[in-house]
Amino acid sequence: MTTNKKSIVSELEGTLIKDPDPFSYFMLVAFEASGLIRFTLLIILWPIIHLFHKSGMEGIALRFTIFIAFVGLRVSDIEYVGRAVLPKFYMDEIDVDAWKVFSQYDKKVVLTKTPRIMVERFVKEHLGADHVIGSELIVNRFGFATGLVRNVGLGPDRVVKLFGFERPSLGLGRSLGSNSFRSHYFAREQCRPPFTSKLKLMEDDNHDFKQPLPMIFHDDRLVKIPKLATTLLILLYLPLGVILGIIRMIMVLVLPLCATPYVKAIYGLSIIVKGNPPPPPSSSNKGVLFVCNHRALMDPVILSRVLGRKVPAVTYSLSRVTEIFAPIPTIRLTRNRQVDADKIKEMLNKGDLEICPEGTTCREPFLLRFSGLFAELTDQIVPVALNYKAGFFHATTALGWKGLDLFCFFMNPRTTYEVTFLDQIPSKATCSCGKTPHEVANFVQWLLAATLGF
Repeated sequence: MTTNKKSIVSELEGTLIKDPDPFSYFMLVAFEASGLIRFTLLIILWPIIHLFHKSGMEGIALRFTIFIAFVGLRVSDIEYVGRAVLPKFYMDEIDVDAWKVFSQYDKKVVLTKTPRIMVERFVKEHLGADHVIGSELIVNRFGFATGLVRNVGLGPDRVVKLFGFERPSLGLGRSLGSNSFRSHYFAREQCRPPFTSKLKLMEDDNHDFKQPLPMIFHDDRLVKIPKLATTLLILLYLPLGVILGIIRMIMVLVLPLCATPYVKAIYGLSIIVKGNPPPPPSSSNKGVLFVCNHRALMDPVILSRVLGRKVPAVTYSLSRVTEIFAPIPTIRLTRNRQVDADKIKEMLNKGDLEICPEGTTCREPFLLRFSGLFAELTDQIVPVALNYKAGFFHATTALGWKGLDLFCFFMNPRTTYEVTFLDQIPSKATCSCGKTPHEVANFVQWLLAATLGF
């Protein structure tokens, strides 16, 4: 099939992403930008929203959902969720066939039922869209969302204004019907693009296509997208999770590290250890620098529990609450290179030390760029590959109160950690034999990535 590849217009919900109902993404905004109360309120009101949908009042249902999810929120917080949280979950829902068609066009326009602020970062940075057409939040002069919006719906008139009398090459949408953007897409017939089945187009047109730009890092509390069943399960589990979180945090404070094997069931923690950890430092055996990738807040604590001794860890943005409850010594870095180097040298002279050169957590199957500072300070480097799976909650977020990080980790019903000790890197691969700090950091990063399959 030959098609003019100049422009394409596509729906987001139900086309570029599989789920036609954006309710789960409103739940994410409510949870991440506001908290549990708004999250719970949305799920309580879901039957009313669903009733509006079934009664053919989709516009009212959407406006009602937007009002509950956004009213009173800072626009900066909504923008943050749209930048750091939602892209991860949108990426998981991409319809590959629709993306293959969409990616082949020069000018790409995306229509969304949700406020533009929710999806713009995702569709422009990860899908390569040029324009996003969605509803616009009404914001008061203090920078708070009123919960009201302009231009609700798929905005056919706004698409016509964007294209003028130019005929787009293709439109992608759902089946014809009252809710389909095809049924009311353009006011003028001469501007209507030809529609075709995305599957049929792919059978006829097997051009190469680019992969969506991967989501390397995301920052949220919830492990899974809050679909209706998942949300109900979280809310039902929450009272038990709070009790477990309190008990576990108390146990961390009062029990020694050697007690960990006997209380793992209460912690809900499963630790899988691979490789051979080095012996503790002694008069004839200097301490080593454990260089780890950073997956979650508890990485240094888990490593210490596996080693059976308290190994200090360097940190950047740990909350004061987490520092108080931390069962191991923590050394707060300043991001001043010389000051931080002096601190690390001082700790290495005393024994073992843990460091995560990524500087922040990354939950996706990638490693962020390693800082080369650690390679300048010692040749005794032991790489440690860490991976984990949590039940409901991640233990780190940049939005909200950081003091909840540790508590969220302990609220999970079960968490599995895999700790793999690699051999100490040979002296010929260190700075003492002429390697640059960046070469050493890249080598250690490659070893960890290969071990984890990242």
